[in-house]
Amino acid sequence: METIARTPLQLGNYIRQRRRELGLTQEKLAAKVGVRQRTVSDIETSAAARFDTVLRTLAALDLELVIRPRTKGSARDIERLF
Repeated sequence: METIARTPLQLGNYIRQRRRELGLTQEKLAAKVGVRQRTVSDIETSAAARFDTVLRTLAALDLELVIRPRTKGSARDIERLF
């Protein structure tokens, strides 16, 4: 299933959802990624995290980042980003 995340909050919510689907606690995911539990919590709540840490987190959840041209949304969708 493909999911589009356009904001840090959307990405964090999807990471949380996937972690739960896999039956992982934040602590267990943190151990797989090699970070503290607090870092996983920060990623899931859209707080600042290093990009390489986010990529390692995605890999630990068997996910990947795909870059493609943005699908067109409404003006309101764009406003929500800022």
